[in-house]
Amino acid sequence: MENSYSSLIPEPCAIALFGVTGHLSRHKILPAFYDLFHRGMLPAGFALVGFARREWSQEEFALWAKGEIRENCRTEFDEGVFSLLAPHFYFSKGTFGDEGSFEALKEEMGKAAGEQGAKGKMFYLSIPPASFPQVVEMLKRGGLADPKDPFRKVVIEKPFGWDLESAKSLDSLLASAFSPSQVFRVDHYLGKEMVQNLLPLRFENPVFSALWSSECVDHVEISVAESAGVEGRAAYYEKAGAARDVLQNHLMQLLALTAMEKPENGESEREKKVEALKSCSVSDLKRTSARGQYSAGFASGRFVRGYREEPGVDPLSLADTFAALKVEVNTPRWEGAPFYLRTGKRLAKRSAEVALVLKRPLAASFLPGGEEDCVTFKIQPGEGVWAKFSSKAPGKEILRGALMGFSYREEFAEGSPEAYENLVMDAMLGKSSLFPSEEETELSWKITDELEGFWRREPSTLEFYEAGSWGPSSAERLMERDGRKWRKL
Repeated sequence: MENSYSSLIPEPCAIALFGVTGHLSRHKILPAFYDLFHRGMLPAGFALVGFARREWSQEEFALWAKGEIRENCRTEFDEGVFSLLAPHFYFSKGTFGDEGSFEALKEEMGKAAGEQGAKGKMFYLSIPPASFPQVVEMLKRGGLADPKDPFRKVVIEKPFGWDLESAKSLDSLLASAFSPSQVFRVDHYLGKEMVQNLLPLRFENPVFSALWSSECVDHVEISVAESAGVEGRAAYYEKAGAARDVLQNHLMQLLALTAMEKPENGESEREKKVEALKSCSVSDLKRTSARGQYSAGFASGRFVRGYREEPGVDPLSLADTFAALKVEVNTPRWEGAPFYLRTGKRLAKRSAEVALVLKRPLAASFLPGGEEDCVTFKIQPGEGVWAKFSSKAPGKEILRGALMGFSYREEFAEGSPEAYENLVMDAMLGKSSLFPSEEETELSWKITDELEGFWRREPSTLEFYEAGSWGPSSAERLMERDGRKWRKL
């Protein structure tokens, strides 16, 4: 097992995984632990304790986990590697509201730590947000939480509340059981390799740092588009919608990373992201936001039903499956260069990117033609950086768009680790830069609450868009009012 990603190995740690049988754990978290182990990244004293209602022995849990890992791991599944990993798996039967279950968990974690030589303890909450308060309270009551122990951590999956008020309530509860340095809020987009590369690319390369302001940039587009529908998440989506599901976290985090200033004199990335988010404002939401819901149509080469026809969806649902928003970043760097955010389900294709659309020269064109120049940081699929610029067409006195790019896949022999590998590793190491802080989360909710409040007051703002399209016409009008148009992803 080779260690090609980092020389850092975390302290030996026993991890309790709540929601171990859930979709996220099966498809992302368990495979991430296997992949890290396969790459030689986990400490010898690692232990994973699954917590669920199943009547499983330690061996039965390991056998079940083997099937899920084999199906979803990124590295090649190897029986020999798994045979070495399996003894690190433990299981504790229990329910969230039962004190006896947490007493049993405490015993099992003590057993795992003793057998494996684990020093730290981490509690990974991959559970519905409604259960967060109950589990945190039980960890506190059962003596599993200890705010003074530097080797004690809690990891919480999004969403962090449903609005600003609930987020503050959750933060208050977490503060009663854990210190701020012990809390890790997961936004899996921050674990993606290209997102982690935004700051090094920007701050370490003069070609990018020189154009990174409204002096060169006309506007910024940040897009997270999905071709899939709700895919069995109707119950969640009926409550959340696209704005709460993606805009409040992924899009606002990408905005903060793009808009922030460079940390200086011991400042942290988190501090600079907070400054950027504090400078954000929205106004005249009737003109600067768009809200949509997909109807039936052709997507990914087949006919698909509309959102209201999805199992578990209210036939009169007003849930948004598309959200777009114009945000002003009120700093000298970005004065006059707005940020446009958009996300949606059942769009024409899957794509996520940050695009800096550049200003055209003020003087008359040297040659006719030409297209909008931009620099695009592609997050998925096909991670890389692409610059689109105007060039003279061969044999003609006109301009046409040309493309220059850098592809991760082509440049580096080794593939990028999956986002959850990075997140799990950094949580174990206690590195907080990939995890939104309490203040970042609350500032993002403040913007999202303003948008959601407007939509509640104006239900007619919901527009339908055909599956396989690029969203509702209101999104196009949003850009047209400013004399702009969305880029093709």
